[in-house]
Amino acid sequence: MPTYEYKCLACEEKFDEFQRMTEAPLTTCKFCGGQVERLISAGSGFLFKGSGFYITDNRSEKYKSAASNDKPVETKSGSPSTDKKPASDKKPADSPPQSGVKPAS
Repeated sequence: MPTYEYKCLACEEKFDEFQRMTEAPLTTCKFCGGQVERLISAGSGFLFKGSGFYITDNRSEKYKSAASNDKPVETKSGSPSTDKKPASDKKPADSPPQSGVKPAS
């Protein structure tokens, strides 16, 4: 059975009610007897379990082997590095753009 969320217009109390989908919405507050309105709620989420639900379960062997080669490389400090180039190949941060567009003066 779905859970519906209601809010009382008189006392502003919010409450949940288990109801069949075929039942009419509630009209009175169970706390004060005032008029209620049914709220729109997000509902519940899905939880996928088991094989076949993860993105890597249905990938080809070629894709899996390429993905395993793309893991971060360990540095001397022991922390993973995402750079595949040696530090000497890095350009300074203040170098001009290489796109062929001249900067505005």
